Amino acid sequence: MDGGGARIPVVDAHCDTVHRMLRGHPFLEGSPEDQVDLPRLREGGVRFQVFALWVEPDFKPERALGRALQLWDALQRTVDRSGGRLRLCRRAADLGAARNEVGVGAIVGLEGAEAIGTDLSVLRALHALGLRVLGLTWNERNALADGAGEARAGGGLTAAGRSVVAECNRLGIVLDASHLCERSFWDLLEHSRQPVIASHSNAHALCPHERNLRDEQIRALAAAGGVMGCNFYAAFLDPDPGRADVGRVCDHIDHVCAVAGPRHIGLGSDFDGIARAPRGLEDCSRFPAVAEELLRRGHPAEDVGRILGGNFLRVFRGVWADGATEGGGGDGPAGEAAASEDAAPGGGPGS
Repeated sequence: MDGGGARIPVVDAHCDTVHRMLRGHPFLEGSPEDQVDLPRLREGGVRFQVFALWVEPDFKPERALGRALQLWDALQRTVDRSGGRLRLCRRAADLGAARNEVGVGAIVGLEGAEAIGTDLSVLRALHALGLRVLGLTWNERNALADGAGEARAGGGLTAAGRSVVAECNRLGIVLDASHLCERSFWDLLEHSRQPVIASHSNAHALCPHERNLRDEQIRALAAAGGVMGCNFYAAFLDPDPGRADVGRVCDHIDHVCAVAGPRHIGLGSDFDGIARAPRGLEDCSRFPAVAEELLRRGHPAEDVGRILGGNFLRVFRGVWADGATEGGGGDGPAGEAAASEDAAPGGGPGS
């Protein structure tokens, strides 16, 4: 391990960079006005990046599918121009041995399911294009569930929402709880037969924001085999955003480790969807700073590898391999062992 963990492969479970691609920002060459681009992903040790397709409220609901397809096309065209330096991941096998990868693997997520509505045929079509992570809502209510901004309404998953959950389980699409209200969160855990992630959330005990998870939610997510990705948005890290720095990010990681263990926390930066990043984590090249701080605090290197990437790889592999993505049949403990091996040290919108 060199540079205090700089060679540990990173999985970032959420960024909003596709909007920048759609506007023509030079992702492949480097775009210093943004928080994520390909040169800095590689500098930061990122092997797999979840690119969220977030549809702006102005397009919802009638034009949501068209907008989601525009975003998907912007990502696909960027992949096509990359010469193999950026590649779409659709199967568990695409997640490979992370430390041996040369380029960056792109995983497609959809943040809010208005593009799907209640039509399972649209969900299946998006899966065929490469959709592998789905958050049922952003902050609003839609036909499937209530989002984090609707907590007072007390609603959870609708009947259509439960049908979408079942179809995601069948197809091998990872379900994401980050933007659900608490009732919807509990409904999702009840109805999903697969582990659920919270791709970009923090600990409510350290920062009591509606987007953060309470300890009982973190424990339940972990008990179901899921993983929470620590969000870098300053307002989700501390009631005083000015105190947000890499140490505060690691405070949230420490808290989740204490509540649920080191196998159920990862990174979900929300880069390019946040206006204010923590000091020391200003862009995606700075991910090694998290490893350095965790090692300094005494976390074993094996756990640091899990936190930076292995935990999300375990869930992605297991869910994808158990669904229609792989033709059915989960890999069970074998997939978990492979993810642990990869975890060892080696080689705005949407917030």
